[in-house]
Amino acid sequence: MDAGQLAALIAAGFFAVLACVAVYVLLRLARLTSAVTGMITQYRDRADQLIEQAQAAVDRTNEQLTRTDAITASMDQVTANMAELSGHVSALAGLARGISTAATAPLTGLSAFVFGLRRAIVVRRSLEAAVLADGPDAGLQPAARRPAITGTVTGGRAGPR
Repeated sequence: MDAGQLAALIAAGFFAVLACVAVYVLLRLARLTSAVTGMITQYRDRADQLIEQAQAAVDRTNEQLTRTDAITASMDQVTANMAELSGHVSALAGLARGISTAATAPLTGLSAFVFGLRRAIVVRRSLEAAVLADGPDAGLQPAARRPAITGTVTGGRAGPR
């Protein structure tokens, strides 16, 4: 073996070792690539799940907003109806006050008349009783000698003040 052949043999050995290292690196790179591919697939699945959950949350939010809009619209209608009802009640309150005044004015006058009539009857009865007690000529006595009529109406009878 001469020096050229020995150099070729050493070069072939280095080439074989280099080829083995390259194969080893390529195998490791293939494993790394498959691991990265698996992780990317998992992340994609998780991202799809997150997107689906986010879409479901957005859909639920839209449903709630739709319900809220319906409730708000009905509350606006209720508010308008309450304002209208308040106007009607105010109008009826004035009418009720007028009817009450119109109904109670004659009753008040009638009750005052009945009270005065009753009082007059009581006074007249007490005068008649005094005349009967003093005799038939008691009504002809001067005013100074007549008995004083003092009393109030209590339960239909005259009594001292």
